[in-house]
Amino acid sequence: MLKIEHIGIAVKSISYSSVLYEKILGVPSYKQEEVSAEGVITEFFKAGEDKIELLEATAADSPIARFIEKKGEGIHHIAFAVDNIYDEMKRLKNEGFTLLSDVPRRGADNKLICFVHPKDASGVLIELCQEII
Repeated sequence: MLKIEHIGIAVKSISYSSVLYEKILGVPSYKQEEVSAEGVITEFFKAGEDKIELLEATAADSPIARFIEKKGEGIHHIAFAVDNIYDEMKRLKNEGFTLLSDVPRRGADNKLICFVHPKDASGVLIELCQEII
C-alpha cells in the first residue's frame, strides 16, 4: 500500500454535495464522471495531497443506493493506492481477506479497483486503486 488514495462519501445528490464540499475544501471539483458498471456518478475534489470522492447512485438497486438506504449518507469507503493491484489482491487473499471480485474492474478517475469486504476490515469497506497507465 502506497498511501490513502481517497475517501469515498455516499451522497443523495452530487449537485447539492458538490457545492457543500467546494465551500468546505475551498477548491472546485476537478472531475465528474459516470461509472455505469457500478451504477454511480462520481465527483472528485483534491485539497493538497488529499482527495475526496462523492458518489451518487444512478439506480435504485446500485450499491450506493443500498448503502444510503441502510446507513444514510456518509463515508462509504477508504481507498488505498497500490503499485500492482494483482499482487495486492493475491497478498490480501493469502492473508485471509475476502475480496469482492476475483479480478480488478475499471473504476472512476482512470483506476483499476477492487474492494475488500468490510466484515474483514472492522466494518470498513477498503478499495484498492491502481492508476491505469
